[in-house]
Parts: sequence; structure tokens; C-alpha cells
Amino acid sequence: MVDMAQPAPVRSTFSIYDRRIRGIAYQAALAASLVVVIAAIATQTVSNMKRRGIPLTFDFWTHTSGFQINQTLIPYDTLSTYGQAFWVGVANTLLVSALGIVLATIIGFLIGISRLSRNWIAAKVATSYIEVIRNIPLLLQLLFWYNAVLKPLPAPKASISLPGGIYLNNRGIIMPTVEFLAGAGCFAVAILAGVAVAVAFAVYARAFQKRTGKQLPVLLVTIFSLIGPPLLAYSAVGSPWTFTYPELRGFNFRGGQQVYPEFAALLIGLSVYTASFIAEIVRGGIQAVSRGQTEAAHALGLPQGKTLRLVVVPQALRIIIPPLTSQYLNLIKNSSLAVFIGYPDLVQVFAGSVLNQTGAAVQVMAITLAVYLVISLITSAAMNAFNQSFALVER
Repeated sequence: MVDMAQPAPVRSTFSIYDRRIRGIAYQAALAASLVVVIAAIATQTVSNMKRRGIPLTFDFWTHTSGFQINQTLIPYDTLSTYGQAFWVGVANTLLVSALGIVLATIIGFLIGISRLSRNWIAAKVATSYIEVIRNIPLLLQLLFWYNAVLKPLPAPKASISLPGGIYLNNRGIIMPTVEFLAGAGCFAVAILAGVAVAVAFAVYARAFQKRTGKQLPVLLVTIFSLIGPPLLAYSAVGSPWTFTYPELRGFNFRGGQQVYPEFAALLIGLSVYTASFIAEIVRGGIQAVSRGQTEAAHALGLPQGKTLRLVVVPQALRIIIPPLTSQYLNLIKNSSLAVFIGYPDLVQVFAGSVLNQTGAAVQVMAITLAVYLVISLITSAAMNAFNQSFALVER
């Protein structure tokens, strides 16, 4: 018998009616359009730069800058190159950002915890701080600290004298300079040894507590480790440093270390402003921890301080760290407002003075954008790694 059944039609592997194929085609068309647009913009930009005589290369990097920078963490003078000026700006940006993050975190945690305090005055003061500071633009706060607080200070001849040979005037804070002597290396080794012992014992004590439930005197051992070895080194080699005190000569001070008012205003403004947002993050993180955790800790006899430090805050950090990372990134990017008060950060030095003198706007701005991008990515990666240490481990 002949089988009269018709064979099933074979479908083509490529069809414009296939949703997957259409999706790939649309994405390829979009990518091609973007390439064409970017190429057209780049071509037009290069053409305009050539026509107006704007530099197209990075040759300016090795040219002499010819301008002075008042605060430098690395060697720099008027005969230095634009490349060295760039690194001065990067160093100043990293300095104010790092110190600002530390101060903002400390202030933010203190204010956030104070807002939850049972003390009525402390809670209301913390609430007022948060509501006032975070609702005033940061630029206005920077101008306030610089023009209304620091600049009206007296001239150097009428400086405010503080204990320890510190003077405060409208040119900043002048403080003694520390000069290290021959025994400084031995003293530093002793400090590092003490820190290593303290950290090692804290790790061991934590593992011992998990295994047995007993607490070891971590605080006592830490204090002894941080004080004992440096004292032994001090008694063996003597003082590892000496101080050079500033002296008023003529219209200004000579000697000592000067903290410029531009740096102080930027650091205070960034720290105080960012701390108001961190305080709310801390308050929300603590309130998100179940109240049963606090009640259980009190039932075990833990006082309020240890309950907060050992039970509540470690659990709240899982909630606090992700938004805290965003505030750190905001602080780093907000440091670019330093140009309005004259602090020599990356924007003021490189995207300001260097750009104006060289005219290489595209190159300078591209490098500036890349630096902030790299700093932000590194900060995010570090905070993500830190966050992983508090993540719950599935068993």
C-alpha cells in the first residue's frame, strides 16, 4: 500500500516573523545608528577644532604651567608641567574626599543615633540639624563657611591663640610642624606591631566567642597592645619626633603647617551636609531591625550601649551600607564645587587653569570626567566588598 500522507513542511531557520530575529535586527540597527551619530559628532568636533586652532593632541601635558598652587601634597612650582598640576589637583581632591567621608560618617552616625535617643533635647537637636542642613543647597553652605565664618577672622597680627602653639586667623589655621627624628622608624614598627597584635587577638576572640559563647577582654588587650609597644620603643630610643612652632614675623607667620581657609570651608561644608543624609540612613537602618532583637538582648542582661553596638548596628549595617555608598559618591562629586571658594581641586586646577591656558578643552574635560569615573568606580567596588562581609551566609 502506498502511504499517501504528505510530509510536514520544513520551516526556514531564518524568518522576519521570528521575534528573536527581529530583536537582533532592531538592536543591530540601533547600534549602527549610534555609531553613525557618534562618528558624525567626532568628525564635526575635530573639524571645528582645526578651524579654530584648538589643540588636538596631548602635547600640552609636558609644557610648563607657569602658575602657582597654594596647597600641594606633591612637589610643584611655577616651572612644573601641566601634567604635574593635574596630579596636584587629583591629590587635593582625594584628600578632601577621604577626610570628608570619615568626618561625615562619624557625624552622621552620631546624629542618626541621637535622633532615636530617649533624651528629648538630644533627639530634637538631631532632628533640627537634619531638617535644616539637608534642605539648604550645598553651594550656599560652602559660601557661608568661607565668607561668613572663616574670612572674617582677624588678621595674622591679631590671631586667635589656641593651646599647643596653634593660631587661627583669616589665612587659616597655623599649627606646629612635626619633624621625625632617627628613632621614628623604630617607633613606627612598634605601633604597627601593637596594631597587628590587637587585630589578631580580636579575630581570635571573635572565633572563641562563637565556639564557646565566652567573651575575652578584647578592649583591655587592645589598649595594652596600642600603648605598651610604643612606650617600650619610646623608653629605648627616646622621642621619635620634635615640633617646629610657627612664629609671627612681619605680617605673616613663618614655620609651622598652614591649613588654608578654602580647604577648611570645603571640608566642613561637605562633611556637615553629607552627614545630614547619612544620619537619616542610619536612623532608618536601625529602625528596620526587629524590636525583638533589642528585647532579647535586654533579656540576656546586655546594657543599652552594648545592645546597640553588638546586636542592633551589625544587623542595621546590611541596610545602611548600600545607600551609604551613594552618599560617599555624592560627596566625592560634590567636592568639584571647590572652584567656587578657590580650593585647588581637580576641577579648579585642571579643568580651570590648565584648560584656560592651553585651550585643549576636549582633552582636559575628557581626562577630568575619566578621573571622577575611576574614583567613583573604585569607591563603589570597595564598598561592595565591605558590604559582602556583612551579608548573610546561606547554609
